Amino acid sequence: MTANNRTEDAVLLNEQLAALDLAGRLSLVAGLGGRAVFTTSLGIEDQLITAEIGTHRLPIDVATLQTGRLFPETLALIDETESQYDIHIARYEPAKADIDAYAAKYGLNGFYESVEARHACCGVRKLKPLARALEGATVWITGLRRGQSANRLETPFAEYDAERHLLKVNPLADWDIEAIKAYVAENSVPVNPLHARGYPSIGCEPCTRAIKPGEPERAGRWWWENDEKRECGLHVAEEAAAVAAQ
Repeated sequence: MTANNRTEDAVLLNEQLAALDLAGRLSLVAGLGGRAVFTTSLGIEDQLITAEIGTHRLPIDVATLQTGRLFPETLALIDETESQYDIHIARYEPAKADIDAYAAKYGLNGFYESVEARHACCGVRKLKPLARALEGATVWITGLRRGQSANRLETPFAEYDAERHLLKVNPLADWDIEAIKAYVAENSVPVNPLHARGYPSIGCEPCTRAIKPGEPERAGRWWWENDEKRECGLHVAEEAAAVAAQ
């Protein structure tokens, strides 16, 4: 199937998903055929998707990028979530050789010194493990939402990821944070205790801080950088391609 056909499929799927609730969206995606993979950061929106997958026993693989720098609370939540929903969350870790090479060039915490070093760290700890997590997948499911940041305002329900040659589905694109909080409370979904301490978006411990009143949800990620649209590269095709070419 050509890229044009896959793009047309994504446009049609986007329209279909828009008319469904979350359970319907995930069920539709699960029935597309091929391997569907949901990558979770264990954030509140991702926990909602995991709960739906586990509760309805949907044939969707659940994976997380265990970067080696996650908060202890996040690591504990992986085990708790597996236990509550009787599912397996596959862990994908960075290669030791890549970590050693990064540290030799930039220093272990060199990401504070330049955007280049920070992107290189995300490449080693996130993008390369993500590539392994998505091997053989035809659909990639994420917890992206339009309300998370300025860079995500136009997030569709479905799109064709030309760099990874798969359909990318964002079933929570139109959900706001209050609706998500209401869902997890009503359904007793386990959430990261850091959310209650001012961390709406949680990544690696050295690169995440609590946000201040009035700040966007993702203001605490890589806060020392000036770019208001900063991302790690997981959801920015050009950066993914650059890292893959290294």
